[in-house]
Amino acid sequence: MGKSKTNSKPKKYKDFKSFLKAKDIKFSAKTYFVDAMGGMAQGLFASLLIGTILSTIGKYLAMVDVEAIGRLAHFITKAGSLASAVTGAAIGVGIAAALKAPMLVMACAAVVGQFANAYPGKPYAAGPLGVFVAVIIAVELGKMVSKETKVDILVTPIVTLGFGFLSGYLICPPIAIAMNWLGTFINEATKLHPFAMGIVISVVVGIILTLPISSAAICASIGIAGIAGGAALAGCCAQMVGFAVASYRENKWGGLVSQGLGTSMLQMPNIVTHPQIWIPATLASAITGPMATMIFKLECNGVAAGMGTCGLVGPIGCFSAMSESGTLNWYAWLGMFCICIFTPAVLSLLFSEIMRKLGWIKEGYMKLQG
Repeated sequence: MGKSKTNSKPKKYKDFKSFLKAKDIKFSAKTYFVDAMGGMAQGLFASLLIGTILSTIGKYLAMVDVEAIGRLAHFITKAGSLASAVTGAAIGVGIAAALKAPMLVMACAAVVGQFANAYPGKPYAAGPLGVFVAVIIAVELGKMVSKETKVDILVTPIVTLGFGFLSGYLICPPIAIAMNWLGTFINEATKLHPFAMGIVISVVVGIILTLPISSAAICASIGIAGIAGGAALAGCCAQMVGFAVASYRENKWGGLVSQGLGTSMLQMPNIVTHPQIWIPATLASAITGPMATMIFKLECNGVAAGMGTCGLVGPIGCFSAMSESGTLNWYAWLGMFCICIFTPAVLSLLFSEIMRKLGWIKEGYMKLQG
């Protein structure tokens, strides 16, 4: 008799760990609070933030009494409103891309994001944080079933959308209430105690901006607004401009631009090695925060408040917010210049030079890598 044939097939995955590895699913703080939150910030920037900027430009162009410019203004304003309207979808795609989702899962993430951003509706909606949670759940489960069956075109959307909608239905209402309460508390507390809250918000949001976490996404999630947003803007600008100026001797013009208009996050490897280099910019933010809330009363809303001088998005957002509130005047322009650029540059340079004289900061401590 010949050898018996076996119909058994080798297992596709040895165990659950190998399954997760094959699906590129990593349960870690970095995956969700650095990578996914970074994708969330990209989505916010591409939709809500750009939409707000376009709407503001259109608003002022419409004031020009020229027919051709009026048509252009109408087009720009419409484009801005439509860009803002798809915020949830843009965040969903950003998070899915950060989690390296397959194309079909990414498309479903856009739908889940749009749903979660607006649910449960008036008077409160879950907003970006609701999208963040619902999309992560939907994407990770969608990745698990993706390309596992011969009817993937049906199974993957059913699982991704099904669990995304279910997650949104369960978690978005409490998130909406909690974020509304937190945002209201911070905004009202800043009005009542502008000095103390100006320091706290400026320092905390500024530190978050330099950490590998999205300060823009956090500001958008809690709905920071008014002078509280102005304090957040001050903290972010202090970190970016502060590091750019304080490290000029090591990094020259390239470092000045990459940090001042890019991100102070570039200094994180140096901060880990020499944490004292964080002191000048942080001290500057503790001063510019209450200046923003008490002296200049700068206002900024949502994602722009957490962007700082990155592409000048923060100052543009401040301009938009103060235009809407009717408080934009020469004094506000002076405040934007002082808080966003001049004061953090002078203070950070002063503090860093003192620390260099004391030997606490040495040559090369703030040299950018690469």
